[in-house]
Amino acid sequence: MSQSSSPRPMALAFDVFGTVVDWRTSITQESAGFLQRIGRDDVDPAAFADAWRFRYIEVMAAYRTSNRGYVTLDVLHREMLDATLRAQDIDPTTLDEAMLSDWNTAWHRLDPWPDSVEGLTRLKAGLPIVTLSNGNIALMLEMARRAGLPWDAILGAEVTRVYKPDPQAYLGTAEILGLAPQQLCLVAAHHSDLAAARAAGLLTAYISRSNEYGGRTAPDAGAAQDWDWSADSLTGLAAQWGP
Repeated sequence: MSQSSSPRPMALAFDVFGTVVDWRTSITQESAGFLQRIGRDDVDPAAFADAWRFRYIEVMAAYRTSNRGYVTLDVLHREMLDATLRAQDIDPTTLDEAMLSDWNTAWHRLDPWPDSVEGLTRLKAGLPIVTLSNGNIALMLEMARRAGLPWDAILGAEVTRVYKPDPQAYLGTAEILGLAPQQLCLVAAHHSDLAAARAAGLLTAYISRSNEYGGRTAPDAGAAQDWDWSADSLTGLAAQWGP
């Protein structure tokens, strides 16, 4: 845990997947049930969850270089689900559409890390807290209500119409909040996200989530920097900024 001499921010913007919620455990558990329903319980659900999530990295990279108009993360998640199924020799066109839709919205039902609700509540007592996620509003809203995440506002890709790590994702969020970039702090468990936020002028707070990838090294570990603040939990971050 490290504290910073940087000026206190005026608001906190949070990455959500992996930082606030444990996507891997939740998607693994849900996928296990769906794989059993389609008679493919021979597929490792944790490996399936990883494959589905890691397609996200590829899709975001391709999205930035394409001329494709904005679509929600729900749409992209479904495309990634179909591709992940095909990689297991499962043709999604042969499966029940209602079931596939429910499987895709597993991303709406992610459980928070044990410290998240308490940490966010404590942080919110001193600063506005908003999402700065690539998740769309319907996804973020359902997740927040289910998990008890006390956001002051749900912002992010669907509001700015660009996906992180595009600089406008960060700058647009600061502008919506009426803040200069240096008055907004991104809180995230991902070094690459924080690096993009810092390049756009934001303050940065790193939250270590060593179990996000099942104990394996994070794919962006090489992007680590000396962030303005760092902690091993959201409650730990809250302790640096107040009681």
